[in-house]
Amino acid sequence: MLSNVQIAELVKKGKESKERKFPESVEAFLTFRDVDPKKTDLNINETVYLPHPGSHRASVCFVGSGDLLLRAKNAKVDGAIEPSQLESYAGNKKEAKSLARQYDFFLADTALMPRIGRILGQYLGPRGKIPTAVPPNAQIEGMINRTRGAIRVRSRGSLGVSGLVGDKKLSDPEIADNILAMIQAVQKKLPNGDKNIRTVAVKTSMGKLTKVKVEES
Repeated sequence: MLSNVQIAELVKKGKESKERKFPESVEAFLTFRDVDPKKTDLNINETVYLPHPGSHRASVCFVGSGDLLLRAKNAKVDGAIEPSQLESYAGNKKEAKSLARQYDFFLADTALMPRIGRILGQYLGPRGKIPTAVPPNAQIEGMINRTRGAIRVRSRGSLGVSGLVGDKKLSDPEIADNILAMIQAVQKKLPNGDKNIRTVAVKTSMGKLTKVKVEES
């Protein structure tokens, strides 16, 4: 597999574009080999916690009550839903779909997971947004902050995945660390791990795609 140094060099080449008046995001792409999506379950849906989040922050919604809800609000969670509000989405397809689109990630009190599945499962599931369960004594503040720096990587049966891994303000090695975190999360879901990764590519918002082929070992 590629090393941090090799990926950092790829990132450096990928970032070589005209300077813009806004911080361009950096996206990484992985393509696969020796995998038949028709015969292999390639429904990759992984949350990748980036070691070095860029300026983009994921939006997080917490579903819960009591002390956990209060602490989540104090941590300035992007959205908060109490159990009584949760019931309002039952049978309200339009509002449930809107909620599923509104936030990148959902966290929820463990005790509410069955109710959430019953009411919102059909809307969150297809988007890969089933909530992460939060135990009663969890450090909800840390979970929210960590999730804000995460990305979701999905394959949906295709021979590749992509994800935002930072922006041009980050150093090349920092972005390389983020890409490695993405690779490590994805390879666990491949039949032969990193041997199934064909190429790694990088592209800024306004730049050209730069890629490197992963040598077969």
